[in-house]
Amino acid sequence: MERRRLRSIVACACALAAVPALPATDSKAEREVRALSAQEVQAFLGRDRDKLAALWADEFVVTNPLNQLVDKRQVLGMIDSGMLVITSFTRQVELARVYGDMVILIGSEDCVWGGKMPMAGKPSHLRFTAMWMKRSGRWQEVVRHANIVPPRQ
Repeated sequence: MERRRLRSIVACACALAAVPALPATDSKAEREVRALSAQEVQAFLGRDRDKLAALWADEFVVTNPLNQLVDKRQVLGMIDSGMLVITSFTRQVELARVYGDMVILIGSEDCVWGGKMPMAGKPSHLRFTAMWMKRSGRWQEVVRHANIVPPRQ
């Protein structure tokens, strides 16, 4: 059932990619989601599990920098266990597209991992894509992909 829901969300995102986005003006939806994205960064830095849980939809899934597909429950478990800790975190949203009740953010992040992460104490540069949906008047993140950009050789 979970995989079917994920496939539906990804199929929807692909279909929406063919639909023209709203004009590049700074829309209310874009401003709201950018603000929530900034709150997500602060919640990670403050290890605010409850804030993150509120920002993420129940069906939230992420392909994380450890190359794992995990759901909301698993990510919160990683936070609870001390595995997922971020000691420094900046996010630059480079592109925002509004598709009705969906906003897609694309950009880059710089972080330093902490806790029990395999890269604890080391900085990483990431690329991310995040999909936010508005339901019952409330924006929540439903899908995220983040990968570590390998250092230049």
